[in-house]
Amino acid sequence: MLRYSLRRLIIGVGMLIALSMLIFLLLRLTPGDPIDAYIDPNVPMSPADLANLRRSLGLDQPLPLQYLDWLQNALMGNLGYSIKRLDQPVLGLVLSRIGPTVLLMGSALVIAIIAGIAVGVFSAVRRNSLADLFFSVFALVGISSPAFLSALIGLYIFSVRLHWMPSGGMLTPGEEFSVGDLIHHLILPAALLSIAQAALITRYMRASLLEVLNQDYVRTARAKGVMEFWVITKHALRNALLPIVTLVGSTIGLAIGGAIFIESVFNWPGMGLLLVDAVETRDYPVIMGATLMIGICVIVVNLLTDITYAVVDPRIKVG
Repeated sequence: MLRYSLRRLIIGVGMLIALSMLIFLLLRLTPGDPIDAYIDPNVPMSPADLANLRRSLGLDQPLPLQYLDWLQNALMGNLGYSIKRLDQPVLGLVLSRIGPTVLLMGSALVIAIIAGIAVGVFSAVRRNSLADLFFSVFALVGISSPAFLSALIGLYIFSVRLHWMPSGGMLTPGEEFSVGDLIHHLILPAALLSIAQAALITRYMRASLLEVLNQDYVRTARAKGVMEFWVITKHALRNALLPIVTLVGSTIGLAIGGAIFIESVFNWPGMGLLLVDAVETRDYPVIMGATLMIGICVIVVNLLTDITYAVVDPRIKVG
């Protein structure tokens, strides 16, 4: 297990370097000159001043040397400073946004797992019924709906029309912090973010449980007179949950993509909102830092998912 984890970790580091190279290259290929993000268009600068600024920022060097310089600083924990917030280091800015994003994604993941497993089990037990058909259609709609569309519809219904939930933010401005106020702001964006994951888990849970219920050991348990409740929960459900472990890990990337839209719509102060603001203002250091941190989170979650799957199912061998 240790050898497997180390090998996956090394592969993950290689993937992070490849990701950083790709993002660095794409940012340089965007229209415009990177130096434009550092200057005030209302303040005239001479060609000599522009050349000095370009030299001080290292933008006069070839692109490979610029990347190697950034990578060397990144390995030492220095991701530079934000262009629009010159007094704030990128690392501190990114770390300050991780907490809200983890809270949002963690809550959405819990909702998705509970709802997806419960609905999937119900649909498998009541297969081909009217309820099964309804949940199947609902799951299909949930998988097909883009995150931004779900966010806008949910915001309009529950905030604008019904006034049940706040329309944005993490806390009520001007009020002291309280857990109840935080939960009140968290419920709607977390529920909307969980829709796609819950729909996927529902489909996989239903299919997996139906397959397990047709196994011989389940028929044997029923033939022995074991109550149907115990047949499902004790004999079938545990084995049916194994594919869900891998599915949850593989949908983290989907959740991160959805979180970017959810945070933008609800003005949730997390990594997604930070990344969107950085793209709009062409804040290159923040884009690189936020992307690198997101990549680290995805790789770590996938590694933990593989290890968890091997622990849950002893039949799985890692080598």
